[in-house]
Amino acid sequence: MFTGIIQGQGEVVSLRKSGAESRLTIRPLYVLENLSDGESIAVNGVCLSVEEHGSDSFTVYASAHTLSQTTFSALKVGALVNMERALALGERLGGHLVSGHVDCIASVLETRAAGQSRIYRFVFPVAFAPEVIPKGSVALDGISLTVTVCGENYLEVNIIPDTQKHTTACGWRAGALVNMETDMIGKYVRRLMETGVAGMEKSVGVSKDLLLRNGFI
Repeated sequence: MFTGIIQGQGEVVSLRKSGAESRLTIRPLYVLENLSDGESIAVNGVCLSVEEHGSDSFTVYASAHTLSQTTFSALKVGALVNMERALALGERLGGHLVSGHVDCIASVLETRAAGQSRIYRFVFPVAFAPEVIPKGSVALDGISLTVTVCGENYLEVNIIPDTQKHTTACGWRAGALVNMETDMIGKYVRRLMETGVAGMEKSVGVSKDLLLRNGFI
């Protein structure tokens, strides 16, 4: 489990492809202490397990499924990636609940200045529209962001100067592809509304009583 608060960036220093799979070696560009083999780490929003590590790098495995569902298939040696270690119980939840399981790939449609911040508009597959709401949360390349505006197949986020400085967002341009994970709670609510629950008829809408009876409020 992650929060979408990026702790630093890393550089891809090696890519070893084997058929439809790949192993990536990443050099952290910040102090990454007490890393352990087997621990989870989010790389551009993708939850991966550390296979082995040294004093200045670590290696992770990306399966064929991971490569097919994320932007990892296009990663090159020298690319910078956002990194976040798994959340420890008792630490602050500064962003939102992020699983590291990417839902789809979104594309930057346009960017524009908004004071010192910058607004980015992304397009994504329409199938995920029910999981994106105004003022809701979304993770883009692992960054926890608030949706300011959204439509059937697009959303906008406002990225502040500090986020631009410490993440790969500073390099996003029109046409750039990013990993997108929608809000975890929204997925469960959507599933409930689509399939119903035991002892209930399939619901045709959300009501306070429905959410109360099923433990959401």
